[in-house]
Amino acid sequence: MLPSSLVRRIDLVTLQLFVTVCEEEHLTRGAERAGIAPSALSKRLAELETTLGTELFHRHARGMTPTASGDTLLRHARSILRAVDTMGAALADHAQGLLGHVRILANISSIVEFLPEDLSDFYRANGRVRIELEERTSYAVVKGIEEGVGDIGLCVSTVDSRDLAAAPYRRDRLVLAVRRDHPLASRERIGFLDTLDYEHIGLHQDSAIYRRSAVEAAHAARDVKLRIHVPGFDAVLRMVESGLGVGLIPDRAFAVVARGMDLVAVPLTDPWAHRELKLVSRDPASLPQATRLLREHLLRSGNSPSANEA
Repeated sequence: MLPSSLVRRIDLVTLQLFVTVCEEEHLTRGAERAGIAPSALSKRLAELETTLGTELFHRHARGMTPTASGDTLLRHARSILRAVDTMGAALADHAQGLLGHVRILANISSIVEFLPEDLSDFYRANGRVRIELEERTSYAVVKGIEEGVGDIGLCVSTVDSRDLAAAPYRRDRLVLAVRRDHPLASRERIGFLDTLDYEHIGLHQDSAIYRRSAVEAAHAARDVKLRIHVPGFDAVLRMVESGLGVGLIPDRAFAVVARGMDLVAVPLTDPWAHRELKLVSRDPASLPQATRLLREHLLRSGNSPSANEA
């Protein structure tokens, strides 16, 4: 904890101004963006450096860049300002009669395959909770929950949960999406390595599916013949439909997105193609009521008898 004297001497406005200058990397541009005179901004930053007893910027002819101390303060300042914004939003929600505000960070598989129905069911019983949903890669989900950007995270189970609480959410299975006239379309099932003779349409490089497929190919001393990276499952299937290659996609996402397309889903036989999605959060006992309600609902939905039927 900061010494009480330091807490009293650092104000939120100065922290916001500091963040602005870090982002602009220039005093004048930062002052213009913040609507303050450059001399007044320079004085605030100098006083902040005096208060903290360290230089926060490298000052040079082209502008200003954070020192190592500045980078540390920037990380904490952004966290503090996000917390204040969250507090304000939560209080506004209560003023409007809402129970609370929950921020979900989820990978694309969770969003496409499961969340629409799960959130619809939740809203029917808890209409006073406001939910904010943001798509992130599984790796970024864990990082975001750690940093307090989100309250509940949904990601693949193979990602390290670090110190977060984790619980099983849902399961899916990867399939190979091919055109109906493709040589592999008649296969009832297929091993991943048997697909490597064909051009692949891959999700973006940070996606868990692409990373795992690249690792599996490397283990076999093979390469994925990647034709193009695309941002989502709909783009994968459109590229496959256009004859540009084959693509890996979860079975439930295929069932939702491929409707109306002349495509076939061939299940992968590899054990790693059977995936588990998990829910991560901070200590459940410390979560606000609205977040606990949603967390418990998602876990119940994922463990219901019909939740993971094919």
